[in-house]
Amino acid sequence: MDVLVFDSGLGGLSILRELRLSLSRARLIYIADDAGFPYGAWEEGALTDHLLALFDETIAAHRPALCVIACNTATTIALDPLRRRFPDTPFVGTVPAVKPAAERTASGLFSILATPGTVNRAYTRDLIDRFAADKTVTLVGAPDLAMLAEQYLRGETVDTDMLKAQITPCFVQQDGKRTDIIVLGCTHYPFLANRMRKIAPWPVDWLDPAEAIARHARSVMGAKMASLKPGSDLAFFTSGVPDPVIAGLVRSFGLSPAGHP
Repeated sequence: MDVLVFDSGLGGLSILRELRLSLSRARLIYIADDAGFPYGAWEEGALTDHLLALFDETIAAHRPALCVIACNTATTIALDPLRRRFPDTPFVGTVPAVKPAAERTASGLFSILATPGTVNRAYTRDLIDRFAADKTVTLVGAPDLAMLAEQYLRGETVDTDMLKAQITPCFVQQDGKRTDIIVLGCTHYPFLANRMRKIAPWPVDWLDPAEAIARHARSVMGAKMASLKPGSDLAFFTSGVPDPVIAGLVRSFGLSPAGHP
């Protein structure tokens, strides 16, 4: 039985590397919807329909023991519809780590750095109302940060000024206090964390949810863990066979690149 890991592009690899530790016996199937990237350009209803159709094919082909949606946008839009469509398949989603940030902040000021779609979605604001109503939360929609992360993963040069412009609104000073945590609300962003630390105006905790998601995935698997069988981990791309640069990248994550899922 396989574990499917899904993202719009390469960002979900940040989740996959943690899943490999928590689900060491599982064969991981990584699905990158690079033909649909970036999701911020989609209308919400159209993207939901697209994801349901894509998972119709993917689940029929792979019959996974678990699906991990390693994408904040896909989770906030389609996790509930996916669970209704596939009631026999467990799903684990990825949402901004609002609760841990609210528990850890010392200043009471933290920011959520995400795509504009995730920032504007009611799902995110509901998380803030539930877990951080007594905190000062700054929502920052970064329109180009996922693209910059993809460039970085491809080995291309990332413009420092452009990167700085994406993260600067996260740093807030208020009543002698300042932001001390930035929630990474897109799975692409952890790959740029070291770059962001270097250009940040002051030190903050960059909160990456990958480890917590991997622990939750192991918990959801429960007794199914015993039935997992190791195998060659695979990466599929909705655009077809990846170019040599991307093929080399996914191999560095222990995946064998393949064609369409």
